[in-house]
Amino acid sequence: MKQLILLIVFVLFFSFGAGNPNDTKLSHWIEKDIPYLIEFYERLHQNPEISLQEERTAKALASELRKVGFEVTEGVGGYGIVGILKNGEGPTILYRTDMDALPMNEKTALPYASHVKIVHNDSETGVMHSCGHDMHMTSWVGTARAMANNKENWSGTLMLIGQPAEEIGTGARMMLEAGLYEKFEVPDFGIGHHCSPALEAGTIGLIPGYSMANAEMIEIDVFGVGGHGASPDVTIDPVVLASSIIMDLQTIVSRSVKPLDDAVVTVGAIKGGTVGNIIPDQVTLKLTLRSYKEEVRLLVHKRIREICKGNAMAAGLPEDKWPDVRIPEKFVPANYNDPELTELLIASAKETIGNENVIATDPIMGAEDFAIYGRTEHDVPTAMFWLGTVSRDKIESGDLPGLHSPFYYPESEPTIRTAVSVTTNMIMDIFNSAD
Repeated sequence: MKQLILLIVFVLFFSFGAGNPNDTKLSHWIEKDIPYLIEFYERLHQNPEISLQEERTAKALASELRKVGFEVTEGVGGYGIVGILKNGEGPTILYRTDMDALPMNEKTALPYASHVKIVHNDSETGVMHSCGHDMHMTSWVGTARAMANNKENWSGTLMLIGQPAEEIGTGARMMLEAGLYEKFEVPDFGIGHHCSPALEAGTIGLIPGYSMANAEMIEIDVFGVGGHGASPDVTIDPVVLASSIIMDLQTIVSRSVKPLDDAVVTVGAIKGGTVGNIIPDQVTLKLTLRSYKEEVRLLVHKRIREICKGNAMAAGLPEDKWPDVRIPEKFVPANYNDPELTELLIASAKETIGNENVIATDPIMGAEDFAIYGRTEHDVPTAMFWLGTVSRDKIESGDLPGLHSPFYYPESEPTIRTAVSVTTNMIMDIFNSAD
């Protein structure tokens, strides 16, 4: 509570126009570092690694931290790394980057495009940083270098997290279960950022409160009585039953969830049957669920089970053939930007890049496991902001490939400059607010 009160005081201090006297020196230092960071970024982009295989990427990040004086521990929850830089008395600030890429072929035609090939799910595919994690890592390294070379301007402990497996939603939990907070320090604050495919490079987006949703993956096995496709009367067709369940699932959000609450129920995969003249005895559905509130999340679970049971009973199936609904205990929770911390970050960013370049963004139903760092028993205040990555020309043309598109890439130089400048100043301002 004391830390948050200090943050509020600091926000008020900024609101009356006081600036940071070290901004000019810091901005000159960052500007000199841009060529180094661009080269590092392009090297990362050319050499991506998928979730749980980030070995070379983690070593590259660990090496960069050691160069500027961080104490680095590797292998924390898979290939996770933790870098600690102590600089006198003060709070501990966690700053996270993710490291993994996606199994997909790149189609950007960039001179530094990835040509990496792997075998994934029994077939060859490319590997690509199509979600901006290479940019996250580069700005993370740039911020580490700026903080280490400007230690006279802050006091406290900087805790840099290189996280694996964000794309599959397990990396943050892996690191915490490996003892992140027990073996190192419980941070006083945590920050992170994510590339935006819709905001202009040179801007950031940020809002207090919920900014991203809970994300859950559910599987449902729908059973039936198989037989010949020409004799459906002596079968109970699980394809028809699954189809009925799918349509009824669409009524959960429209008829069970309160109109002012948010939820998404999407059936993304249907697997069942082999040929057209055989009625199978099983169909599997794969769903993703999105929500913000815990009571909404549990309501959706309840309605899914009720819909599956009701349809099975109506089809005449005995109880031992009712659908098997599998809801994992572990899921990616909604990202909640601590309001007091967020207000400080907004004030800091406006001082760094100007009011017009700090945008109040809307919440989305996407998910990010960064949220887990603030959802432990320690109740660490955390906030994540969006990093603009797109040129003005692309915005005006409407040619805006989304994240996970084979055509997506950030505009490297302005994005790196903004990310390092904004993040470094944010971290310094948090440290200095606790003086």
